[in-house]
Amino acid sequence: MFATFKQIFNPKNRDLQKRILFTLLVLLVFKLGTTIIVPGVDTSNFQNLGYFELLNVFGGGALEKFSILALGVMPYITASIVIQLLQMDIVPYLAELGKQGHTGRTKLNQITRVLGIVLAFINGYVFSFAFLKNGTPIEYMQFATVLTAGTAFLLWLGDQITAKGIGNGISLIIMAGIIATIPSMFVDAFNTLIKVGTTQETTLGIISFVLYVLVYVGIIIGIVFTENAERRVPIQYANKSNAVLGKQNYIPFKLNSAGVMPVIFASALISVPSILASFIKKDGFTIFVSKWLTMNTPTGFALYVILIIAFAYFYTFLQLKPKEMAENLQKNGGFIPGVRPGEETVNYISKILKKITIVGAFFLSFLAALPIAFGMIFTNLPSSVSIGGTGLLIVVGVALETYKQIESELVTRDYVKGRKRR
Repeated sequence: MFATFKQIFNPKNRDLQKRILFTLLVLLVFKLGTTIIVPGVDTSNFQNLGYFELLNVFGGGALEKFSILALGVMPYITASIVIQLLQMDIVPYLAELGKQGHTGRTKLNQITRVLGIVLAFINGYVFSFAFLKNGTPIEYMQFATVLTAGTAFLLWLGDQITAKGIGNGISLIIMAGIIATIPSMFVDAFNTLIKVGTTQETTLGIISFVLYVLVYVGIIIGIVFTENAERRVPIQYANKSNAVLGKQNYIPFKLNSAGVMPVIFASALISVPSILASFIKKDGFTIFVSKWLTMNTPTGFALYVILIIAFAYFYTFLQLKPKEMAENLQKNGGFIPGVRPGEETVNYISKILKKITIVGAFFLSFLAALPIAFGMIFTNLPSSVSIGGTGLLIVVGVALETYKQIESELVTRDYVKGRKRR
């Protein structure tokens, strides 16, 4: 890793340095945008709950402030999930586009963006009711338009990073929003745990804060290990010798192939009753929801974990389709040693996915449930102080992905330079 950073700052790699600097400048523009508040709104009437809280974390606190970038890129992510689901032979046209290679992916990306803008306008209109009290329909439309424009601007910034910077632009914007909230969280933890008093109280506070930091670092290490963990299934190709190729061919299956999507699905679903209660405004239904279906209740907490595990299986098999993998392997003349092509290969891949997904699903549910359990136990700490969480998983995952891309760029440059010397 240190060798990689040394190569980055090498004067010979100035173009790479410019791309990294451009990425940082764009992320700075994003952060400045989160501080611009939509005028005429009442932020005190909005409660972060479930899916809304997740939106706020992904946007670097922009939703809580109701800035012009309050919606972030989540409408686009939601649109991506919807399009992926519709490609499962639900809409034949979309399913066909998914099989057309680069051309099909380009069209799907355009459709996803249009749907994302539509969802942004709908979300903006709904959120306007939460922030703007006693407004007129025209004012609600104006606020919804501002929020939609903010999402469109972020999508454009993401494209600029992807084209002229380094890494995936949308992912880096989400990561930047989450990282922006971390310093204030540690400051709040420090001020709460370390209080001026007797020597014993101060010492105990310092020890508590150090333990908090160590646990936080330990969780990051665990996430790095999980993100890099994979099951490698060896494969062979007809008329090709691994000895000639100089390496073993394999299919890598990540321990957590679903990423954070199960948490987003589960958070959205478990928040539906609370959203309905806020609109219906029936005392009996509201009491039932607050007593049984919120994440801070034992039943709601258990339901949240179960949904994450269920969606982890669903999304893993949605992304990694064993039947298609077996068919593509057979078309390319490949096979898994000791396993017959066809149905037996499909069953073998499915069996492996089921085994590793249960481990990844439990880790994901543990990570997502940890901040909730932490808040239930340590009630004396402010709500801004937490441990673990989906946001941390996103930050580590995007950081690792970006680092690998930079490392790949450097390896490619060294290879090209080596060939030129010859």
